[in-house]
Amino acid sequence: MRILPEAHFPELPNYYHGKVRDNYDLPDGRRIIISSDRLSAFDRILTCIPYKGEVLTQTARYWFEETSDICPNHVLEYPDPNVVVGTRLDILPVEVIVRGYLAGTTGTSILTLYKAGQRDMYGFSFADGMQDNQRLDQPIITPTSKAFDAGHDEPLTAAEIVSTNLLTAKQWETVSSYALALFARGQKMAAEKGLILADTKYEFGTDKDGNILLADEIHTPDSSRYWMADSYEQCVAEGKRPQSFDKDFVRSWVAERCDPYKDDIPDIPASLIEETSHVYRKAYEMITGKPFTPDESGATVLDRIRKNLSTYFA
Repeated sequence: MRILPEAHFPELPNYYHGKVRDNYDLPDGRRIIISSDRLSAFDRILTCIPYKGEVLTQTARYWFEETSDICPNHVLEYPDPNVVVGTRLDILPVEVIVRGYLAGTTGTSILTLYKAGQRDMYGFSFADGMQDNQRLDQPIITPTSKAFDAGHDEPLTAAEIVSTNLLTAKQWETVSSYALALFARGQKMAAEKGLILADTKYEFGTDKDGNILLADEIHTPDSSRYWMADSYEQCVAEGKRPQSFDKDFVRSWVAERCDPYKDDIPDIPASLIEETSHVYRKAYEMITGKPFTPDESGATVLDRIRKNLSTYFA
């Protein structure tokens, strides 16, 4: 299987290497965003998963097109299966995470904080005696500070976001309204495919005119937690993690073997990487209802992308 660990093209200007994406800012205000096969969790790169970048780009494309009536987004065109060209935005310094369930494994997830004894978090109060992965009465927004340059995300409340001038009151009202509407659409469409959209994150930015647009990705297996609806009730009743195909698949394996925030990451077995690749492809097919047929043109993924981006080279 073919892997894209990174996509560095000296012919393109203003290179920025993100956690999983390689970006280039063009002089005319467009940004080229290339999804690699890097798998990020715990604020670090764990491994590379074949076809992951293509799955993420095409899954996000599906959702951007299905939600454009709710919220404007940054997309301009798709010159390659791993690439989106979008309007360059000033990314807002807040990640907007919407949660419908008491779930998660990271240090900022409500389940992790709840199991550590916290009952008041993100401006919400939680009752004692809740079960792992229990459905919340209604979806909530649990925002975190947007960590740039490999920093750590930190929990925020809506009041803190406005009082510290991370966003204006009007901006927060807009992004929170967009986020809840996008999540409702995502949950409804996921349910029609036999899936539960448990939680997700959204990133927003402003264009040169100050308009707020949805950026990055939407409702992909990397940015969202999906569970299989038909087994959810039994798994929760038995105290098991619901069956899923999100990146908890690898993340849980790592977390069981080390402190992923402090220790060296153990070598991840090739069989787990191959199985995870299959899970990503299956995720695309279940989420979109379309077969996943990878683009195998070019000697390598990098060669194919180079050819498809040649018209953007200076």
